[in-house]
Amino acid sequence: MPVEERDDRQYTVVINDEEQYSIWFADRVPPTGWREVGKVGGKEECLTFIDEVWTDMRPRSVRTASGG
Repeated sequence: MPVEERDDRQYTVVINDEEQYSIWFADRVPPTGWREVGKVGGKEECLTFIDEVWTDMRPRSVRTASGG
């Protein structure tokens, strides 16, 4: 991978009240409405974690309304 494409920054996995996941820079406070879940690492590592734990992409309010 070319040096200019390499991303050596650390990220943290964040979640919102609708139980939707994202990543955020580990050295920054998450945006309003998001909280850290305790997973910190490289970008690919954090995205892999999200793939493993976020098995239902529907927001929590939709899952609850549909009984699932």
